[in-house]
Amino acid sequence: MQTNRWTPFATGLWNDLPEQANRLWQDFVGGRAGWPGLAPAYPPINLWEDGDNLRLEAELPGLSLEKLDLVVTGDQLTLQGERTAEANKGVWHRQERGLGKFRRVLQLPVAVDADKVEARYEQGVLSITLPKAEHAKPRRVTVKAE
Repeated sequence: MQTNRWTPFATGLWNDLPEQANRLWQDFVGGRAGWPGLAPAYPPINLWEDGDNLRLEAELPGLSLEKLDLVVTGDQLTLQGERTAEANKGVWHRQERGLGKFRRVLQLPVAVDADKVEARYEQGVLSITLPKAEHAKPRRVTVKAE
């Protein structure tokens, strides 16, 4: 009888452990009253791989592009900005959308070509295409017989 063993070192899960632990902690304390200053990571993102590119979407409703800064270096992406308060609308009854400065640094799974990165902001969603660096793309190796 064969048993399946979890091998985090072989699958790369070990490399993601710090990020996963941080996300679990933020999910646990982020929505609880009595934990001031602790909130889920902002902005929330989706990151996936699509052939020769990484694709990222970040939710940034109500953000002015003048207050947004995006920096890509090798295999790291830094997204920072500031959401300022809107004009006084009267008496607040609920305010769930945060205000103020934010900074999120993401370790990307591969190095990207920073000169070819494209970003667009549409309907409160920032979409970023991050082409993989040539040295990070898989290469077919020809095996020679002797």
